[in-house]
Amino acid sequence: MDRTEIVTLTNMCMVYQENQVLVQNKIHHAWNGITFPGGHVEKNESFADAVIREVYEETGLTIQSPQLCGIKDWTKADGSRYMVFFYKTDKFKGELKSSDEGEVFWVSWDKLLAPDRSLDMRDDMRAMLKVFLDDDLSEFYYHLKNGEWTYELK
Repeated sequence: MDRTEIVTLTNMCMVYQENQVLVQNKIHHAWNGITFPGGHVEKNESFADAVIREVYEETGLTIQSPQLCGIKDWTKADGSRYMVFFYKTDKFKGELKSSDEGEVFWVSWDKLLAPDRSLDMRDDMRAMLKVFLDDDLSEFYYHLKNGEWTYELK
């Protein structure tokens, strides 16, 4: 049995301070809305180095000590797997600046977690937040069930 898979590796990082969290209004043809900064892991790059690089490129902030807090994954139509490593940190330095990936800005935890949906979040961002914030969860897993995409939090 072959256990080797083709995998796309990416990351996302929740940067926070006191009562605020950094968000990005992502501009992408297939991925728009409020999310956390992140991106692809390059070949021969460590996961930690990749998330530090991506956060810097998209926000101007240099993060330190990113803590792995979960993953999001699914199998694509071509049979390959797509994985997003979730990180969080409150250790950073630098001056906040947006990039061509989208505007970055601080929001209060209250606004981020508000049920009124005043922030235009990605469709699954509210569910992903549960994995970032709940120490009893570590995975956001998408799968096809009865021909429809659904997810489980584990």
